[in-house]
Amino acid sequence: MKLEILPSTFERDGAAARRQHLTTLVIDDMVAIDAGSLAVGCTERQRQTIRDVVISHAHLDHVAGLPLFVDDLFATLEEPVRVYAAAEVIAVLEEHIFNWSVYPRFSELENDFGPVLRYTMFTPGREFELKGYTILPIEVNHKVPSCGFIINDGSATIALTGDTAPTEVFWERVNGLDRLDAVLVECAFPDELNDLALTSHHLTPKVLAQEIEKLDRTDCEILITNIKPAYRDQVCSELAALKMDRLDVIRVGRQYSWFGADLRVSR
Repeated sequence: MKLEILPSTFERDGAAARRQHLTTLVIDDMVAIDAGSLAVGCTERQRQTIRDVVISHAHLDHVAGLPLFVDDLFATLEEPVRVYAAAEVIAVLEEHIFNWSVYPRFSELENDFGPVLRYTMFTPGREFELKGYTILPIEVNHKVPSCGFIINDGSATIALTGDTAPTEVFWERVNGLDRLDAVLVECAFPDELNDLALTSHHLTPKVLAQEIEKLDRTDCEILITNIKPAYRDQVCSELAALKMDRLDVIRVGRQYSWFGADLRVSR
């Protein structure tokens, strides 16, 4: 299984910045987890190979690139872009984004080949199959309905919290796995903004450390995602101070691959 985070923010010279305003993770160049930066950050190859998009929740930084991604491909799509999401998330997308006022309702439109956007509703707690992956959505503790995911391709298993405050069911399900190669955990704000993190249902490094204590396993990598760009340096410094050897911040421009029990990182 290969995973990368797509760039969403760029320096004046066009180079991808470490800061991330939007979130999209891509698995094996085929499946996108969230779509914040999908239209602006994907490669041309990925634009042709990604037709399945799994959405954790409907906040803008996780869905902003979806309408543009479909729009870019509208005339050439020979199969629809398939969006997998919980019922509440699909309702928000249709009411507040694909509503003709903000953007066309692509679920009602077709090109010369047929429909261009199709929804598949999943139910938290129930696995579904997608292109050879088994995906288990798990409700987490965010301000709006939101899911983390456990993803298995038959040889490797990763887990993603998505956006969350302290949560329980996610860790219970992760601890019950036979194997876990990596867990991706959010950490949005520095410790000094703990009140804001609590209000908006996010984690800080101090609270993250308490969440990691719920993880019974010591044989998996821990990758940090969803750091608010304005606080990236401070959050990274506080994460380093935790002195967790297996913890690292996910980085744009790197590919993370799991083969059996091995993690391979390449630029």
